[in-house]
Amino acid sequence: MLETPARLLRLLSLLQTHRDWSGTELAERLGVTTRTVRRDVDRLRELGYSIRASMGPVGGYRLGAGSSLPPLLLDDEEAVAVTVGLHSVAEVEEASLRALTKIEQMLPSRLRHQVIALRSAVVAMSPESGPPVKAAVLTAISAAIHASEGLRFDYVSHHGAESRRGVEPHRLVCWGRKWYLVGWDVERADWRTFRVDRISLRTPNGPRFTHREPPDGDVTTYLCRKMGFEMWPLRARLRMHASAADIAGRVSGIVTPVDDHTCLLEIATDSFDLVAFTVGMLGVDFEVESPPELARHLRELSHRFANATALP
Repeated sequence: MLETPARLLRLLSLLQTHRDWSGTELAERLGVTTRTVRRDVDRLRELGYSIRASMGPVGGYRLGAGSSLPPLLLDDEEAVAVTVGLHSVAEVEEASLRALTKIEQMLPSRLRHQVIALRSAVVAMSPESGPPVKAAVLTAISAAIHASEGLRFDYVSHHGAESRRGVEPHRLVCWGRKWYLVGWDVERADWRTFRVDRISLRTPNGPRFTHREPPDGDVTTYLCRKMGFEMWPLRARLRMHASAADIAGRVSGIVTPVDDHTCLLEIATDSFDLVAFTVGMLGVDFEVESPPELARHLRELSHRFANATALP
């Protein structure tokens, strides 16, 4: 029979599988009597774990949510996943750093080496960390979304302009290592996107509201259009001699089918050189529909390349 501390840890590990265990099943797993199981359950409750018990032939024990945060038991894979995950969300102020420090201090040597090896082998696509965001702000916004309560906050725009907003919050989105709030701006009667690190919440919250249908029918589609297209100063519209299925997924833009062998490609950018590079990599014929400046730029590039390949 296991000693009491080891038995309690084993019991807690079984209860954390989120299923109902009968006293008999637990007793068999632990090699003790059902009376000992009841005493061990009481000990765990004294440590802060909420363990529900139900009577009857289908009754048993189940771990519930408690009023405090007792210690958690993680297996090897869970510990590595949590540690690496905390490294990737360091933008949520120092809270993730504190949690990461506590977990790493408790990792056995074999797992610590796994975490170090995994971190050294992973390359972040974004070289810069996002701006720090307070966990309390994310929690407050999430609670308002769940309760359908309006938010009142001061906001600083990209250009430094300050304003006071009243918003019906819809969703929080983590995009490109930055946190955004998507919501209905009451005063402007339109959907807006706000950087959470530029939000200073005011209390109390605004009035209750009924959630609207998301813009574009889906928040992800809306953000792809808003952040992946509308934020750029230049537009290019090209007629591609390839099907939409051949182009979609190979380029960041809006692809609209014309027929089985032709589609329209709209690209948002800050440089026509990037457009030339993008369509050149696609390897299909195309025509420029707009703007005229792009057509002139491509003609200049074609002359430059032609001169570079001319024989002496």
